[in-house]
Amino acid sequence: MKKALISVFNKKGVVEFAKQLAALNYQLISTGGTYKLLNDNQVPVTYISEITDFPEILDGRVKTLHPRIHGGILAKDIPEHISELDSIGGSLIDIVAVNLYPFEEVSQDPKASFQDVLENIDIGGPTLLRAAAKNHPRVSVICDPDDYPSIIKELKSGGLGEAKRRQLAAKAFAHTAYYDTLITHYLKQSEFPQKFTVALEKAGDLRYGENPHQKAAVYRQMPSNLSIIDAEQLHGKKLSFNNYYDAQSAWQLVSTFEEPCAVAVKHSNPCGLGAADNLYDAYLKAYAGDPVSIFGGIVACNRIVDEKTAEAMSKIFLEVIIAPDFSKDAVKILTKKANVRLLRLAPKISKDYDWKRIAGGFIIQEPDLTDLDEEKLKVVTKRKPTKEEMNDLRFGWKVVKFVKSNAIVLCKNQQLLGVGAGQMNRVQSVRLSTNQAGEKAKGAALASDAFFPFADNIEAAAEEGVTCIIQPGGSIRDSGVIQACDRYNIAMVFTGIRHFRH
Repeated sequence: MKKALISVFNKKGVVEFAKQLAALNYQLISTGGTYKLLNDNQVPVTYISEITDFPEILDGRVKTLHPRIHGGILAKDIPEHISELDSIGGSLIDIVAVNLYPFEEVSQDPKASFQDVLENIDIGGPTLLRAAAKNHPRVSVICDPDDYPSIIKELKSGGLGEAKRRQLAAKAFAHTAYYDTLITHYLKQSEFPQKFTVALEKAGDLRYGENPHQKAAVYRQMPSNLSIIDAEQLHGKKLSFNNYYDAQSAWQLVSTFEEPCAVAVKHSNPCGLGAADNLYDAYLKAYAGDPVSIFGGIVACNRIVDEKTAEAMSKIFLEVIIAPDFSKDAVKILTKKANVRLLRLAPKISKDYDWKRIAGGFIIQEPDLTDLDEEKLKVVTKRKPTKEEMNDLRFGWKVVKFVKSNAIVLCKNQQLLGVGAGQMNRVQSVRLSTNQAGEKAKGAALASDAFFPFADNIEAAAEEGVTCIIQPGGSIRDSGVIQACDRYNIAMVFTGIRHFRH
């Protein structure tokens, strides 16, 4: 008679699964709570101590760690192994169905004590799964209750083939690796440990990647922190790879503003941004900053989208609109467009690591969460910024952190007027930003994510009427840049902080 070991914390579907195995003439072996559940449901089952001739000890901490159990799982169906099993009173085990203590759930419960979390680290379960997965040419290992029906169907059709057992083994190893990664994350003591593992849970398949010929999927990093993946989609077709990437940029930027704010993003760079006393005026500012680029873009808001704002948004095509919520009237207006995606998500500044993929590995850094330190601000020119200019400079400094380097932004009256992004030299970024701003560049504030290496940047800005600049400083040519500002009566402030974004 073939044998199946069933020991599960998640009891979903296990009674029916066990009944089906018993009907297929499997001897069922079980432990603790699983044994009681099966026995109470009149499923013929053998208690594990009857196999091991050894009681569960240490409040159930030790029950499956026994040679008759692991020998029965790890043995090959060859005379030498069968003989050794016989000598210890063991026999082959053909199916291992195990799932683990709920470490993930308990470790994220704020009410759980450290000891509670430790008690939910499963030891025997992962050992059983790994043993069965290692010996998958003979043993079928099942860690997911959702697989029970398909397993029974295949067993009734002649048994599981080696390809299927191998697939189940890979799933079991992935499951234990994920589980151990969560434990490592919980116990982590150093910021950048020598060994770094990440637990990812598939959130869904994407229609395609950056381009239609590329397959793609989206994964949630666990333990989960609020992210664009967690947004509730109220309307529209599934998000694409590019939608997720751009939506993340827009949502993160708008989350840094306390006042009502609307951000428009295109290809992960802000193309429009406005802040005001209300969301409607903020959105109008964002739209007016670049009415060409916003078309087909992503818009994120940090206030509830009302009817008036929705009417304004509905006048152009937007791929995605993200907001903490939408009024009923706003939903009625915006859902008239079949292709716009409405995402409900509260603002939040992410503190996750920033990962970048390179061939053969990753480079990982802390997120750039540094705000402007007022005490470190240094006016370096003869003319000091006016109060209004200083407000514009602070606004621009918030925005430039989210623009690809070399990054230049022009702002005035809490409105983004021009952007120079991703250029190979800074003066080109200055020209792009002033060209976009046009006449609005006169009297505008300029923010630069890094220092100016040459005075030609200042000359290009001055030609278009820029009156104040904020930048990190720190160049060996700072004195020449400062002199150029003084010649053009431009006020300039050093921050001492750089904001490269590649």
